Amino acid sequence: MGKQSLTAAQIEQYNQDGYLILKGFFNQEEVSKLYQIAIDDSIMSKNAINVNDSSGKRSKLSLWYKPGDDVYGLLTRSQSLVSTVDKLLDGDASVCHFHSKLMQKEPRVGGAWEWHQDYGYWYKNEFLLPDQMMSVMVAITDANQENGCLQVIKGSHKMGRVEHGFSGEQVGASQRYVDLALKTMELIYVELQGGDVLLFHSNLLHRSEANLSDKPRWSMISCYNRASNIPYNDSASSNSSITPIDIVPDEALLTWKTSGLREDEAEFLVKEADVALK
Repeated sequence: MGKQSLTAAQIEQYNQDGYLILKGFFNQEEVSKLYQIAIDDSIMSKNAINVNDSSGKRSKLSLWYKPGDDVYGLLTRSQSLVSTVDKLLDGDASVCHFHSKLMQKEPRVGGAWEWHQDYGYWYKNEFLLPDQMMSVMVAITDANQENGCLQVIKGSHKMGRVEHGFSGEQVGASQRYVDLALKTMELIYVELQGGDVLLFHSNLLHRSEANLSDKPRWSMISCYNRASNIPYNDSASSNSSITPIDIVPDEALLTWKTSGLREDEAEFLVKEADVALK
């Protein structure tokens, strides 16, 4: 695949802004394979969870901890992606996989997500070091303002963790602190094309609007952690978050024989009762 290596300027930009966009990180052949397998994956679809927003629109997601030899796991474990994460996370312990999500916002019905920080959820797992955690969004389809692309508050990761509470079926950040952040920090609409990658800090405030277009918005988000950042209250992840990733070569995504989840792997998918705090 020949992925680009991060420059010093890109690393500085991530540390300053709390996020970094890498255009065309996955090529069209790679992202097309991922999308085709994902839409045909009956196991993933059968175990998807509906999450409603405050207006009643719903998004579908599937969440799992263990990255396997399916197409999702090969992407998450690919050498260039893990190496990129390693350059941005604080600390020098091994990079580990916390969990991944397949996010599906279907045309006209895909719902919004409230303002939140990922660490606003992960704090309850008793991870102590948010600088050693991050999320990586891979755009499977194009994302724009019309179909509900991600919005971020630039530099908001420097605020530290904000209090979170339930907002309907979702967990959201204190609106008071969101409003204060927006007084001095820039709101960014993260418009992506299929194959682009967004890397963002665990304390970056972000949200998304409903999909009002006639095009789907699909993405995959993998969350990473350093092995040294122990979750003291997290039995559910089966130690995935502190187990070094079994890295695979970049070309595995296209050259290895792979597909979606197998029936015997469905147990790794998180069920509806557990997903609210993930």
